[in-house]
Amino acid sequence: MRLVVVGPGALGCLVAARLAPVACGGLALLDHRPERARLIEHQGIILEAEGQSRRVDLAVSADPPSLAPAEVVLLCVKAPALPVALHRIRPLCTPETLLILMQNGIAHLAVTAPGGATIAFGVSAEGATLLAPGHVRHAGRGKTWFGFLADATVAGQRKLEQVAGCWRRAGFDARVCDDIRERIWAKLLVNVAINALSALHGRSNGQLLVSCALRVRMTEAVREAAAVAVAAGIVPPADPMALVARVCRATSRNLSSMLQDVRHQRPTEIEAINGAVVALGQHLGVATPVNARLLAQVKALEAGYATGGAGAGPDADSPPGTERHGG
Repeated sequence: MRLVVVGPGALGCLVAARLAPVACGGLALLDHRPERARLIEHQGIILEAEGQSRRVDLAVSADPPSLAPAEVVLLCVKAPALPVALHRIRPLCTPETLLILMQNGIAHLAVTAPGGATIAFGVSAEGATLLAPGHVRHAGRGKTWFGFLADATVAGQRKLEQVAGCWRRAGFDARVCDDIRERIWAKLLVNVAINALSALHGRSNGQLLVSCALRVRMTEAVREAAAVAVAAGIVPPADPMALVARVCRATSRNLSSMLQDVRHQRPTEIEAINGAVVALGQHLGVATPVNARLLAQVKALEAGYATGGAGAGPDADSPPGTERHGG
């Protein structure tokens, strides 16, 4: 089973480095920048995990047709890059291809597969820190779930089970589930609580729990998102804030990917997370003023990039090697 991992960000590099040695049919990493692809292919991926560092050699390309066709494509780009990435991977995809979307938020749930590929979804709580191009630290362990939103063919189900098995051989806790939509929404609630507030205030996940004021805003944002979930026919976790607290404690030293994006003046996933809650809330008649405010504040940070005004809290000038959570 030949796999192509798309996107050499934190999650993409972590997944590629872990899976490459155990992918029986081979694995390649697809980048959109030729110079970075050449760099990573020359140096390999440097993986730091459990106090050790090792180099993982693998094929890296910026030319999708050279990797076609792919049996499985793991799409690990962030939500803002998804439309362009879907267009670029079209040469990889055939009706026999399994395309697995790993984005945060819920905007990707409506994607149409290129090339007639079968779409599946993945949700991972693995933590990763991108220290430099092709240099990643495995920053935290978590479960990974895969599943289909609709009925899949027997061949598609078998292939997804093979993917989960490959992840397990690589040391991940991964499995296929029947309720992937609910698991995507559960992660959305966690992202709603953590990402925007961490980006706005420059706080690690654990620090968010220390501030009473921030805990109140987290709770209010999650309560709104859970209400939207219920209105949409989704069964949210029984106690979503307990789930958020567990994630914050388990990744207490880590910084969210949204804070990483703000500090490096990159587009964030705010539209796919809080923005998606606001948009769906408007459609379903559920008020979401706290999420609307968070959306506006992060968009204002992004607008400040051009003027050099972007920053995130009192420690916004922390070095780029600071711990971050892959979500």
